[in-house]
Amino acid sequence: MLAHLFGILFNPSEEWRRIRDVNCTIGKCYCSYVFIMAAIAPICGYYGTTQFGWQIGAREAVKLSTDSALVIAVAYYLVMLVGVFSMGAMIHWMGKTYGSHQNLSRCIRLAAFTATPLFLVGFVELLPILWLNFVFGLPALAYSVKLLYTGLPIMMEVDEERGFLFSSAVLAVGMVALVVTMAATAILWFNGFAPQFVN
Repeated sequence: MLAHLFGILFNPSEEWRRIRDVNCTIGKCYCSYVFIMAAIAPICGYYGTTQFGWQIGAREAVKLSTDSALVIAVAYYLVMLVGVFSMGAMIHWMGKTYGSHQNLSRCIRLAAFTATPLFLVGFVELLPILWLNFVFGLPALAYSVKLLYTGLPIMMEVDEERGFLFSSAVLAVGMVALVVTMAATAILWFNGFAPQFVN
């Protein structure tokens, strides 16, 4: 599955067709792609926050303790794994509404490869500077949206008009999931699960 990485970034229309035709189970998709790609951001974030620290503006960088950073990295990794599966399951469920009856494995492949730019931008977390994360994060998010609108009609085998509506529905679900995740993080933060900083 990693062989599709460069194609999905530089020639997505052709690569989506190759990904569609791959005979891949959910387990194989996770083992050969999602487990690896989803680990980039948590590992880089762990290293960056413990070695360099978060820096906002001109203030001195604030480092996390290794124990606290490890808990956050593991939680981050699990949320990403669950997120890919959940989005794939949601695409599978919504497919019937748009006249597409693809199997769950194909829907998870669509979710996983759509998230590729967001996985790769995790390398920026090696230097956890807020403005730098925004500079690289926003274009990665925009490219993921482009991949969704390009790939969904191909992967789900629907026409362009129906694919546009289907992609918009998936995007809306993704935005709601992001807001829910941020709200859950804030609730946990203010209820005794805030990270521990190194003085």
